[in-house]
This record gives sequence, C-alpha cells and structure tokens, in this order.
Amino acid sequence: MNYQEALDFIYSQLPIFQRVGKAAYKADLGNTLLLDEYFNYPHKKFKTIHIAGTNGKGSTSHMLAAVLQKAGYKTGLYTSPHLRNFRERIKINGEMIPKETVAQFITKHKPFFEKVKPSFFEMTVAMAFEYFAENNVDVAVIEVGLGGRLDSTNIINPLLSVITNISFDHTDLLGDTLQKIATEKAGIIKPNTPVIISKYQPEVADIFIQKANEMNAALYFADKEIDFVEQTISQEFQIFRFVRNNKEIAIKTDVLGLYQRYNIPGAIKAIEILKQYGFRINDDDIEQGLSNVQSLTGLMGRWQKLSESPLIFCDTGHNEDGIRFVLKQISNYQFDKLHMVIGMVADKNIDKVLSMLPTDATYYFVQAQIPRALNHEELKIKAEAHNLKGLSYPTVSEGLEAAKSNASPSDFIFVGGSTFVVAEVV
Repeated sequence: MNYQEALDFIYSQLPIFQRVGKAAYKADLGNTLLLDEYFNYPHKKFKTIHIAGTNGKGSTSHMLAAVLQKAGYKTGLYTSPHLRNFRERIKINGEMIPKETVAQFITKHKPFFEKVKPSFFEMTVAMAFEYFAENNVDVAVIEVGLGGRLDSTNIINPLLSVITNISFDHTDLLGDTLQKIATEKAGIIKPNTPVIISKYQPEVADIFIQKANEMNAALYFADKEIDFVEQTISQEFQIFRFVRNNKEIAIKTDVLGLYQRYNIPGAIKAIEILKQYGFRINDDDIEQGLSNVQSLTGLMGRWQKLSESPLIFCDTGHNEDGIRFVLKQISNYQFDKLHMVIGMVADKNIDKVLSMLPTDATYYFVQAQIPRALNHEELKIKAEAHNLKGLSYPTVSEGLEAAKSNASPSDFIFVGGSTFVVAEVV
C-alpha cells in the first residue's frame, strides 16, 4: 500500500468521529486494550503528559510540546482532530509522521485491523503510540480526543494530567450538565499522579477534588496559584502578566486569543511539576517555547490571521465558551463592518450559539465538506430565527469569497463556527 491507499483504508473501512459524529464513538476501551496488547504496550516505553478539557486542550498541548522541544527533549505530540492533513495528529518535534510510516503501518497490520475492526480513533492512537515508541521519544504530550474516562488515550499512566476547563460540548455523549461532563473529564485522573485544573469553576470543582482524593492525586487549580493581571495584544503576539508567589511574571506567546489567559497558568504549573520530576527546563526554554509555538509545533486555527486588508481571522472555537471568547476578541478591533462566515455541524444543539451571535453583522452561512456538516440552507433558516441576516453558500470557499467581495478594506471578516470550517481556510 502507498500512503493514499493507506489513507483510503483508514477513512473507508473505519468510522471516524470527525466525519460522522456519534456513530463512530466507542463507549468502552475494549478495542484499545486489544490493540495495546497486540503492539506490546508501546505507551509504557516513553513518558507521557495527558491533556483533557472542553476548550483549550489543543493549545495547552502545543504549548507544553514547544517548551519541551526548546529544552532539548525529543517530544511526541498527539492531537485531534486534524485540520488539513491526517498526519497533523502525530508529530515528533513538530514534524508530522512520514507518509511512508503511515503506509507501512497500515500495510503490515491490516489483517489485524480487519479482524478487530477498531474505530478510526482507536487505530490512530495505536499508530501514534507505536510511532513514539519506535522513535524513542523522551516524552509525549497526549491530547484526549473526546471526554476522558472512555477515551482511547486513557490507557496511559502519565507523569501528570491537565484538565483545561469544562463547558457544554458533545452533550449527547458526555452528559447534559457541566457536572456530568466534568465527571467524564475527571476520568483521566490516575492514582498518585498530579492533576492540574487550569481554570477553577466552582460548579464543578468538587468533582475534581473528590476524584483526586479517591486517587490520592495531588490537585492544583492553576489560576488560583497564578493570578491573571492583564494582557497586551498585537496581531502577532500577546503578552500576559500574572502574579505568582507575590512576584509578577510576563508571558509572551504567539498563540493568540484572549482565552489563552486560562490555558497559560495550566501550562506553567505543568512545567513546574515537570521540573520537580527532574526535567531540565530553564526560563529561556519557557520564553522561547511559548513565543514560537506555531513554528515549533505547527499549531493552526487559534485566532489565526488570514489577511491584513480587510482583517480576516479564523478560530476553531465552536461551543458556547469558545464563541463567547471569539466575540470578545472581535470587540478588541477597530473596523467599520463585521462579516461572519459561519458553518456548523448537524449533530449539536446550535441554537444557544446562534443566540449569542451579533445581529448587526452580515452573515455568509456555509457548509464544510464533511458528512456531519449542517446544510447551509438549513443553517440560514435556523439563524434567521435569531435575527441573523445573510445568504447561504454550499462551500466554505464560496462564502469566504463572497465576504471578501462585499467587504471594504476597513471591515472585519471572521471565519468559524466549526473546526471543519476553519480546516478549509488555514
């Protein structure tokens, strides 16, 4: 098999949540454990850090990977979903897994996959762990795919775990209250393993405290220790000022977005704990790592600027909290008129998000090229019920082109509503 044939097998033979949604979700670890045994427990051959949360787990994972790379560690990074290229999911020191490696992996193990029939995600996790083990990484940052307790990544025994925040997302799978969702995320807390909660949320804090006590796991609420003071924003960087142990610290990062103020304390606390484990990470490693996350790791889609005139930004924020921060971010810019290129997936309750969007913007309702995407005309009809006015377009590119045609140089265009819309413009 060549790479394209291997990719065709991955997509056609095995369900993928990214494309079809709930039907691909496996609510048990049975296949994951079978794969782990088949590959001789590769995850035990390298150190890991586990990252969960509703929003911010991708940014936090990339931040930690960047700092570890700058500190000289051979660093694996497993994230999902990918935006443009399947190989984005599996990286070592910012380099995507080679096409040949993907092709060889599928060719060699295809008979076993056809027998066990693992999900897309289960097989991809196995590929990542095997690749990291074969390449002798020093440490791998592993992002949870969905939830935590029953996620395929949850077979690892990490050095530490990070849970970024809890918000409403995937409620059909994880539960319809923040407490139920938090319980699923808390499933990554392991015995005698430190766990960092990036953002203290009083409505779910007790769930993490109770689970940590059950597991005899040291628990840290990062933003209780590292107090946010202020942030300064430019179009390429932002500088956050925090107070830690009565001392002010400044953190510069190229990962844009106001919401990074909640992710950075979790990343900083994780680095402190890694140093206690003996990792040699100095202040320059932290500074250089956080300032160059995008170039070191290939992170995309987090308040990413696509154009200067008119200003065009995209962001993968797609649930209530994510959209809330997108709107706050937009309000920091000076512009004449706002254009919103918006697409969503069909298997979520989108009315809450639609109700949050500004009624004075011009909308371009689009449909990403995946089966889960909500039909663009249906989205337009739903949006009209919330007084959102605009036209619908069958593709993201057509919607964006229409927005560009209508916008003046002093206008602002935002592209988002779904990770899969952003994937088509970055």
